[in-house]
Amino acid sequence: MSVAFWSLLLGILLITMVLAGTLLARLLLSSAMIYMAVGFAFGPFGLDIVQLDPALHVSALLWGAEIALLISLFAVGLNMGAVPLRDKRWGLPLRLALVSMALTVGLVTLVGVYLLDMPLGAAVLLGGILAPTDPVLASGVQTTLSNNQDRLRFSLSGEGGLNDGTAFPFVMLGLGLLGLHELGVGGWRWWLVDLAWATFGGLLIGALAGASIGKLVVYLRTRHHLAVGLDEFLSLGLIAMAYGAAQLSLASGFLAVFAAGLALQRVKEQPRAGSKSLGMGPDLAEHGEGELAVHSHHASAAMSHAVQGFNDRLESLAELALVLLIGVMLAYTRPSLDAFWLIALLFVPMRAIAVVLGTLGEPLAGHQRSMICWFGIRGIGSLFYLMFALNTGVSGELAEQLISLTLLTVAASILLHGASVRPLMQWYRRRDREGAAPCQ
Repeated sequence: MSVAFWSLLLGILLITMVLAGTLLARLLLSSAMIYMAVGFAFGPFGLDIVQLDPALHVSALLWGAEIALLISLFAVGLNMGAVPLRDKRWGLPLRLALVSMALTVGLVTLVGVYLLDMPLGAAVLLGGILAPTDPVLASGVQTTLSNNQDRLRFSLSGEGGLNDGTAFPFVMLGLGLLGLHELGVGGWRWWLVDLAWATFGGLLIGALAGASIGKLVVYLRTRHHLAVGLDEFLSLGLIAMAYGAAQLSLASGFLAVFAAGLALQRVKEQPRAGSKSLGMGPDLAEHGEGELAVHSHHASAAMSHAVQGFNDRLESLAELALVLLIGVMLAYTRPSLDAFWLIALLFVPMRAIAVVLGTLGEPLAGHQRSMICWFGIRGIGSLFYLMFALNTGVSGELAEQLISLTLLTVAASILLHGASVRPLMQWYRRRDREGAAPCQ
């Protein structure tokens, strides 16, 4: 197919999504569902325009999934950065990303060993691949700067932003048990490097990068009118810097990028002596972006707003590309009864058990806990770790099994969670309003 043909197809798809977005919402169809359906139609089971065997295109798929995740994790960090780090709301996403995710890995491992007859290492690896929830496909339940007071949205966003990094040690443990990664005598390397340093080192490196670069840019803009504009470069540059520094230091690049977005949003204004604020809210609409970008009372907020706007658009394009590819790759899966049972167990009882045990003692309303139990969305994070495992050396029958189980799980999540997010979020908002209404 020629470049012109692909350009035409892509253009039609994008314009169709713009024109039909409202209609799709009424039909309870998410954009990811449409992208996946189009990808499937383009694949071997449809028009046979694209052949993308995941076992043969590991490097390209690994890069694509990695880039999409980094963009999304940075966006989640920016959205959550307005909440103080000592705020009690952080407790729930941390417990979901650490305790509930580890429990999910353990439960999937049990299913892998006893129901799927997988070796222990392969079952742990499967758990690490399927445990992380997705920050790319969860836009319908994610927090934004305008709704980060909502505990459900904030918790699911934080879980998705953190557990793509906290899943890394379990993936490495599974690879180590399969003989594809050095765990060290008694597992010392896994405990110290893959678990402790990768987690805390990634967060530290990302926080330092986001805070230092953000403060430098605000200082140059407000004191010297330098480094103004090119916020797209700032966004991409900070993502690349945080990720590269963390990976070179054997820390988690995903956690570093999340922390960089968090730190950038928290950069404080640097008011000059004798200067005055231009006001808040509607008052700022009277002033141009260029004026706000260099004003010592508003430069940091203007920087974060510009970076976030660019990153959100980039995230939408990344979602389009990766979900299209997932649709194409479904032709290379082997649907089976085992896959069906794994998906059913993962989405309902295992997710519920992991959430309930992981959040014991948290003062959650029943409808909030139920929503968290259901929205364990799987997506690009699972695709990345699948490709990472294949790139590390997993091959043969195990590779085919992991490809099928992972892609079918992600596809089922796109369909089930995508179709349910709007009606369930409407129900959730009604319950919140009813709970907040004064007693008569």
